[in-house]
Amino acid sequence: MDRMLKAARSSGALNLSNRSLKDVPDEVYRSLDAVGDGEKWWEAVELQKLILAHNNIEILKEDLRNLSLLTVLNVSHNKLTQLPAAIGELPMLKSLDVSHNSITGLPDEIGSATSLVKFDCSNNQLKEIPISLSRCLDLSEFKASNNTIISLPEDLANCSKLTKVEVEGNKLTILSVHMFASWTMLTELNAGKNLLNAIPENLGSLSRLIRLDLHQNRISSIPQSIRGCSSLAELYMGNNSLHSLPSEMGELSKLGTLDLRGNQLKDFPAEACKLHLSVLDISNNSLTGLPPEIGKMTTLRKLLLTGNPLRTLRSSLVNGPTPALLRYLRSRLSESEDSEAATTKENVISMAARLSISSKELSLDGMGLSAVPSEVWEAGDLVKVSLSKNSIRELPSQLSLCASLKTLILSRNKIKEWPGEILKPLTNLSCLKLDYNCLGQIPPDGFQAVSMLQILDLSGNAASLPRSPAFLCLRQLQELYIRQMQLQEFPLDILSLTHLKILDLSQNSLQSIPEEIGTLTTLTELDLSNNNIPSLPPQLGLLEDSLQALRLEGNPLRSIRRAILDKGTKAVLTYLKDKIPG
Repeated sequence: MDRMLKAARSSGALNLSNRSLKDVPDEVYRSLDAVGDGEKWWEAVELQKLILAHNNIEILKEDLRNLSLLTVLNVSHNKLTQLPAAIGELPMLKSLDVSHNSITGLPDEIGSATSLVKFDCSNNQLKEIPISLSRCLDLSEFKASNNTIISLPEDLANCSKLTKVEVEGNKLTILSVHMFASWTMLTELNAGKNLLNAIPENLGSLSRLIRLDLHQNRISSIPQSIRGCSSLAELYMGNNSLHSLPSEMGELSKLGTLDLRGNQLKDFPAEACKLHLSVLDISNNSLTGLPPEIGKMTTLRKLLLTGNPLRTLRSSLVNGPTPALLRYLRSRLSESEDSEAATTKENVISMAARLSISSKELSLDGMGLSAVPSEVWEAGDLVKVSLSKNSIRELPSQLSLCASLKTLILSRNKIKEWPGEILKPLTNLSCLKLDYNCLGQIPPDGFQAVSMLQILDLSGNAASLPRSPAFLCLRQLQELYIRQMQLQEFPLDILSLTHLKILDLSQNSLQSIPEEIGTLTTLTELDLSNNNIPSLPPQLGLLEDSLQALRLEGNPLRSIRRAILDKGTKAVLTYLKDKIPG
């Protein structure tokens, strides 16, 4: 013990986990008072990180207030029944983990620990959360799963920086409208296994939400405002009382996993068939048929239908492989298309040009253009130009005069050469989409022309990437889409992108992922689907706190059991993290 305390006085960190401790040694509370012979007292530092997890500790003394510089305190997996009031006298405390104890109540003083960023009190015997916690305005992660909490204090709406809330396995009957209005930074919400009867109508205000888990409640409907959850990738609504789904769900373009098992659904709306799902579980409902439009959901890897009174589908199809079922449903689709009176192309272009003068945005998508008419450049201060789904081969020189341009969308055209000279004057450009063109190899210095980009999509341009290191100059990049690029190896210079939040490497030929992937700690979405990856580095588990959506379907993964993969992102990351060598 003396040796560890001496080391702690040098490093500021003390780890006493897994030592069968029944009490916290008194020396811990006054580590600086115990400076021994041979130590230079003026070099000793106060304790900043204290780990006491996995012991048999029954009490924390009020002497805890002596550790005033403590930033991390972990006393999880012990036998605590309460916390000392002194917890509020730790002004620097950022991370507090008291999970897996027998705590029956939290002291009001916890609200005085106003530097708290992460607080985990899950797996205790709590019946309520003190209102004072709402004074911790920097709180980003709050975990209180598996208690007996009946309600969350309304004032938690003050914690507007929350990104992750886990309250699964309690007795909650309501989620507050005020909280949803305030928690606009939220990326993950898990309130499964409660007694919730409804979802707040303003659910759509959670535009950054990536994972929503409300399984095993009593919810009978999903609000139409869900269309506003534009970042949603995983939605778990299994074992509720849903009778129908809002058609607005079809607008969730990033949704990949949808769990609706064990509800009372009588039909699946055709509008929802627009979703790009990889997993759809609608087993154990009251479905008597399926819309043939499901056959168009070609991204589906798993469609679960068992336990429905389906009369129009043979049991061999229902229980068989998903691709065969999708082919059958496609065969039932009518090929007839509604004919609508088409407005002449010239009128549309003229109208778009007039609108762009006031809106600063020009959109000429899907017009069959091979060149852009000169009259559309009347508004020189455009901030957004979208010319996707045309047959444009090269960009007009007038584009380089749009100095205010921030977003340029050129998806699905016939551009063959990297338009570096035209892009170079666009110093405000933050979003560039050139996916599915005919780009040849980009020059080695090509990206220097767009060094301020935050979003870049080059998907579907096989072999167009410049030789590594290509991305080093894109220091501000937050979203990178390079799917279907015939990549054989992971571009290692991606690891230098310290602001990267979304990385799409799907539909390539990657065979491995580097261990250093664990350094991309800002990553929230990673798509590795449809590659040739047999195993994942355990270091990927280091992204457990940030990564909300991990897509792996379509890989020959042998190192992770199917049962774990089916549980989704969080389970996979936890499994990988546990595999990191000690």
